[in-house]
Amino acid sequence: MKRGKKYTEAAKLFDRATQYETEEAISLVKKTAVAKFDETVEAHIRLGVDGRHADQQVRGAVVLPHGTGKKVRVLVFAKGEKVDEALAAGADYAGGDELVPKIQNEGWFEFDVVVATPDMMGVVGRLGRVLGPKGLMPNPKAGTVTMDVTKAVQDIKAGKIEYRLDKSNIIHVPVGKASFTEEQLNDNFKTLMDAIIKAKPAAAKGQYLRSVTVATTMGPGIRVNTAKIQ
Repeated sequence: MKRGKKYTEAAKLFDRATQYETEEAISLVKKTAVAKFDETVEAHIRLGVDGRHADQQVRGAVVLPHGTGKKVRVLVFAKGEKVDEALAAGADYAGGDELVPKIQNEGWFEFDVVVATPDMMGVVGRLGRVLGPKGLMPNPKAGTVTMDVTKAVQDIKAGKIEYRLDKSNIIHVPVGKASFTEEQLNDNFKTLMDAIIKAKPAAAKGQYLRSVTVATTMGPGIRVNTAKIQ
């Protein structure tokens, strides 16, 4: 694949074969952010598990201490007083059955996270085919199926992110923006890694953290020394 001049220049700042200590990797990632917009800093974590087996799934959520730097739009499926509670907590949208045709038929997706009270999961289930492929289905493990809509909304707005394995057993998550300080990015990264290590399935055998890479949206990946994380 042909890379642009900025990418090539950024790749000269470090050695691709080296695994860097976390602080140094974060420092390098900030130096490789050369796009004209505030790039997202992402972590890509390959785990030594087989996500095809239910007892080796790794999924959860964690609140990053400094947030993600992105404004997150929250939709809450609820009824009665819970609708008012969700809106009061800062939800961008809240409602019930009336939202189904809007999403299903009109292709309305002006939201980034969906929260639902347990009694609304029957309604939300009808949207599984459209919400599922976009990774928007509420899930109890991620704290997005709950009666405590106030906490759910406030956590998401504060910087809560969901992590889950893809088909290659890799977790891809944002840990902030290139404009964040190194300290903020380090705090967020450490909080994320602590959560993923705690989520290690009992059935996982051998090396759990196979590889960890940090990169900006447009930049090259920098390898992190996994031995110091575990």
